[in-house]
Amino acid sequence: MQFIKLEKVKDGKYLKNYELTYLNKAGKEKKYEIVSRRELKSVEDIGQKASGLSIAAVNGDRLLLLREFRMGINRSIYNLCAGMLEEGETIEECAARELYEETGLTVKKIIDILPASYAAVAISDTMTHIVFAQAEGSFQDHTSDNEMIEAGFYTREEVAALLRQEKFSSRAQMTAYFFSKGLFPSLN
Repeated sequence: MQFIKLEKVKDGKYLKNYELTYLNKAGKEKKYEIVSRRELKSVEDIGQKASGLSIAAVNGDRLLLLREFRMGINRSIYNLCAGMLEEGETIEECAARELYEETGLTVKKIIDILPASYAAVAISDTMTHIVFAQAEGSFQDHTSDNEMIEAGFYTREEVAALLRQEKFSSRAQMTAYFFSKGLFPSLN
């Protein structure tokens, strides 16, 4: 594939829409639409900077899951605590802020932080980190009026049952699956 041009088609409050033009392997023009959370000036900017994170948090032998309403699919699903990095904020600071804002919990210990990965490669260049953490405290609602989030800790057995009965985001589903099988980063 040979890149030809990048053109912004819409500048939304949170997402920017772009049309990419390529020459495909048959030598014909192919137009492709993507969204980005960032301003893209050139093809070199695409997918180059992480914009947020997801938090896979545990408390003892229980996994934190959020049941939240997502407007994009008009339903509630199970998800991980997640959010956007603010200007000048470290990954650790963002994880602590988002965990508190969405659940009222605090970070007891960061277990591991994975390098940024692509969140939705078919439609976006968005990259996010996965933060594995121990969480503590009590649940409190600090969310905005535009968020409906119920946070809870679940045992391996409860998570296994949810996986068969409920809808999940893909990252939360994968995290929940590995947690239910006892394949979660060491808590020591």
